[in-house]
Amino acid sequence: QVQLVESGGGLVQPGGSLRLSCAASGSSFRIYVMGWYRQAPGKQRELVAATLSGGSTNYAASVKGRFTISRDSAKNTVYLQMNSLKPEDTAVYYCNVRGALGYAPPTDYWGQGTQVTVSS
Repeated sequence: QVQLVESGGGLVQPGGSLRLSCAASGSSFRIYVMGWYRQAPGKQRELVAATLSGGSTNYAASVKGRFTISRDSAKNTVYLQMNSLKPEDTAVYYCNVRGALGYAPPTDYWGQGTQVTVSS
């Protein structure tokens, strides 16, 4: 009923750029928050960036000035533009959406994850 489709991951050299996309679909699906998490091997999953329906944004300190989150509300799509990538950005990136399906209370939905590898 709710599907999050991620795309845009891949292998990139340090200093390069990638753009991740996540499209959410589902009838009667009300979205409150859209964001991106990442998880590197041996580390906890961390919030990278998030955007609220009102347009406010939040970034992890490690990516401020390099990453930009944006959303297209009409398409229920969130993007993560990643510039000046560093090897420490290497991780599996997960799209996260907090929303409500039908009359159910809000809950979290997750994308399948996309691998981002920054290496020379």
